[in-house]
Amino acid sequence: MQGHSWLPSILVFLVAVVIAVPLARKLKLGSVLGYLAAGVVIGPYGLQWVHNPDAISGISEFGVALLLFVIGLELSPQRLWVMRRAVFGAGAAQVFGSALILGLIAAFGFHLDPVAAAVIGLALAFSSTAFGLQILAERRELQSPHGRQAFAILLFQDLVAIPLIAAIPLLAEHGAPHVTQPLWLSSLRVAGVIAVVVVGGRYALRPVFRAVAKTQLIEVSTATALLVVIGTAWLMQLAGISMALGTFLAGVLLADSEYRHDLESNIAPFEGLLLGLFFITVGMGVNLKLLALHPWIVVGLVALLLACKAPVLAAIGRLSPRMQGTDAIKLAALLAGGGEFAFVVFKLARENGLLTRTQHQLLVLVVTLGMAAVPLLVLAAARLPERRKPQREFDRIEVGAPRVIIAGFGRVGQIVGRLLRARNIPFVALESSVEQVDLSRRFQGTEIYFGDPTRAEMLRAAGAGKAEVFVLATDDPAANVRTARIVRRLFPHLKIIARARNRQHAFRLMDLTSDPDDVVRETFYSSLKMAGLALQALGVEKEQARAIVELFREHDEKLLHDQHLVYDDDVALRQTTREAYAELQGLFEADTRAQAQPEKADKVGST
Repeated sequence: MQGHSWLPSILVFLVAVVIAVPLARKLKLGSVLGYLAAGVVIGPYGLQWVHNPDAISGISEFGVALLLFVIGLELSPQRLWVMRRAVFGAGAAQVFGSALILGLIAAFGFHLDPVAAAVIGLALAFSSTAFGLQILAERRELQSPHGRQAFAILLFQDLVAIPLIAAIPLLAEHGAPHVTQPLWLSSLRVAGVIAVVVVGGRYALRPVFRAVAKTQLIEVSTATALLVVIGTAWLMQLAGISMALGTFLAGVLLADSEYRHDLESNIAPFEGLLLGLFFITVGMGVNLKLLALHPWIVVGLVALLLACKAPVLAAIGRLSPRMQGTDAIKLAALLAGGGEFAFVVFKLARENGLLTRTQHQLLVLVVTLGMAAVPLLVLAAARLPERRKPQREFDRIEVGAPRVIIAGFGRVGQIVGRLLRARNIPFVALESSVEQVDLSRRFQGTEIYFGDPTRAEMLRAAGAGKAEVFVLATDDPAANVRTARIVRRLFPHLKIIARARNRQHAFRLMDLTSDPDDVVRETFYSSLKMAGLALQALGVEKEQARAIVELFREHDEKLLHDQHLVYDDDVALRQTTREAYAELQGLFEADTRAQAQPEKADKVGST
């Protein structure tokens, strides 16, 4: 058992992860803070369950290399070109603006060396990519204006982090009193190794992955992906360069390859585990004694970090035309803290003599506490009252005699409108979203008006008294039913054709339409189409698949009509559902037997 002295340490790591990470996620603090907290607890400044974090630092750094490989896979040139304004505009303004402020404070306020001050400024300008995107995903704000802006800024930070990590050893060599090699020679060595990686990756990697893909063996594909990452990391280390740069370049070279998604899926388990190990080792280096000895200094530095970055981020948000109200404040709250690349940069700076041990520990503590403050800042920003935009008055409707009125001009209403326009059938569309009205007018024409279809005066102005058909296409079930009631009461001559989200919504609309068949479930027919294609993919003949789908459609529509009579009785609904399922199985079995009889007769005749 003496050869397995590492087992207790591994056991401690796993126990810490199993307890700390789910707890942090439950508290909505994110898994990154969970890993950091676990490291703090088990480390030499906590319970001292693990005394030597340096023993596993090499393995944990490989997690960062895998993270950079995955980031490289996401950075295809086409994607960067599409996002170039947001990435290289807002991203550059945030990174270099924050770095300039923080670097000047480090140089003149704390009297640090210019090179060290520049490295600290750039490192503190970074925000946590893993943390920020996780918070946005949990809050479902990835597609919000501040979510998109945050993604662009984080993308630029990832781009800047790579050359900074690669440059730290060169800066340390150049600033050392006994320089063993000129700066130009060191730069030439770096450029040569990068050229070897780029050329080799361009002409060698894709044929290798093509050959591996033909084997159709998952373990070989996974081993090849790890071989690429470890090989480029090893080559960079031989040249005295950060292995993170090599793995990032390998990822970029494969970003446009057809094997990108396969590589991501193969790397993901190793990346998550080893990156978590890296954060644990960072947490183990968090010196809580500094916080106990100098609480006001540490808290002041954290506040200074947030106070320097937040105004820059808020100003960038204000300048963006897509962000309104409190979006700029939400952006500042999300990205004002530190990031994981700061830990990597500070560790390299410490190893290369740019930072002292105390400076390194203090900066790691400040970044960790800054990251811990982000969830609280995000929650506070979310509680801010939104500025109410001045309510735009409803459009004045001046039309002739439309034959159709469309309530709601989103995805469904637009398709109906395009078809009617193609047939030269006059219609008027009422839409309650200003943004949707302005967008639709640019592409769809001038028959769209900003108005509330639940208001009687709007319906009269739109010509509901003379129209023939009322298409109810709004995506809000409650507003849908309310509109149908008003139309049925005030304009009983109108034929209502309504969009239903689900069966319960359909039942309520069927009470208000003259013909139950005029209620259309929005996903029903597309689902039937997909089911038919799935049957064909499984080997069912095209005509047979159509017959099966048609049989199911007729049966389900009959069931919908039957359940409409008892939809307010849960017991009856469950009973009819069970009976309908058994009946449908019987119909399919009978259909299968009927098809089998002619085939059997054909075989007998041929003999």
